[in-house]
Amino acid sequence: MSKTVLNVTGLSCPLPVLHAQKAMKGLPPGAVVEIQATDPAVVQDIDAYCRSSGSALISQREEGGVFTVEIRKGG
Repeated sequence: MSKTVLNVTGLSCPLPVLHAQKAMKGLPPGAVVEIQATDPAVVQDIDAYCRSSGSALISQREEGGVFTVEIRKGG
């Protein structure tokens, strides 16, 4: 299955999560979305989104001020 990459660098909370929600809406269960953000709150915000939506946070990392979070859509 392919991965959707969502670049939301430069945006602040809650915009990264709102963009992620919109991207996930049209995808089938099991789809993976990689979110690239510069707002450090994105990790906590995406974790909370996953818990409320049934999706799964599968990885997170930070490199050079860019936070990369991968989530898998639940179904």
